[in-house]
Formats: sequence, C-alpha cells, structure tokens
Amino acid sequence: MALDPIGAIQSGGGLSVQGVTGTGYLGGTDNVSGTAGAAGSNGFATALTGAVDNLQSLQSTSNQLAVSAVTGNLDDIHKATIAATRAQITMELVSTVRNKGVDAFNEIMRMQA
Repeated sequence: MALDPIGAIQSGGGLSVQGVTGTGYLGGTDNVSGTAGAAGSNGFATALTGAVDNLQSLQSTSNQLAVSAVTGNLDDIHKATIAATRAQITMELVSTVRNKGVDAFNEIMRMQA
C-alpha cells in the first residue's frame, strides 16, 4: 500500500502540520520578502555584524577558559574544550560565508554589461 503524503495532509488524515518558529538569532525575520531592495535594507549587514560579534565573544570566552585551565583554576576541563570547539566551528562558518561572499563579488565583476 503506497502512502500519499500530500493527500494525507490535505485531507486531514489524522496528521497535523506544525509551523516552524524562528530561533530569534537574527530577529526581525517576520517581514522578509522575496525581493529586498538595497535602499534602506540593512538586514544582511546586521546579521553579519552580529555573527562577527558572536565570534569575538566565543573566542574571548575560549581564551579565558584556556588560561584558567592552564593555571589550574578550572574545575571542569570540558568547559574549555567545548568553548574552544564552539569558537573553532564558528570561525570556520564565518570564514566560509566570507569566502562565498568574495566569490560572489568576483563573479559579479566578471559579468559583462
């Protein structure tokens, strides 16, 4: 017996679809439209600035916990390890986004008018 997932959702079929809620990280994503104009739109810049600020905060926390671990003032070494890993993963993400942005810019510059 084959299942028809779309038909089951449309007819009710005992299934209910729950909406997806935002994480609140970006904020203000309720009014997102498919075409955002460049004038007066600073959502990307705000998100990018927030990501860099978050990265700096994670790196600072990681450095503080690493110093505490080396000096013997840290009871749980796992906290330092988790903080260092978080900072590393976030740095890789920010670096990848930056590289993709540079690649996109270079591609736009290669386009002929």
